[in-house]
Amino acid sequence: QVHLVESGGGLVQPGGSLRLSCAASRLVFSLYAMTWYRQAPGKERELVAKVTSNGNTDYADSVKGRFTISRDNDKNTVYLQMNSLNPEDTAVYYCYAQHILLVQLDFWGQGTQVTVSS
Repeated sequence: QVHLVESGGGLVQPGGSLRLSCAASRLVFSLYAMTWYRQAPGKERELVAKVTSNGNTDYADSVKGRFTISRDNDKNTVYLQMNSLNPEDTAVYYCYAQHILLVQLDFWGQGTQVTVSS
């Protein structure tokens, strides 16, 4: 059974930083595009950042210049470095894996809470 386990969430003050990690197991990590989504209370889940299997990245406009997504295929892990956090970034952050060819083969993590508050 595939597992995606997020970590690194928590409470941070405005202007602070956090680094989220998503460790994947029981899949061929290099064959998956990895995406971070987030969902704030009362809002729909939205894409935050994506990294393809060959390392290309894409970001939501709201996080460009503040967040950086990266992946380590040797460690089967994707990261989200979040800087200059503001209260609007408060949400549950989810890791999502999608096979690059078999797009119906996809998996979600359980989510990690990020709260930005003074």
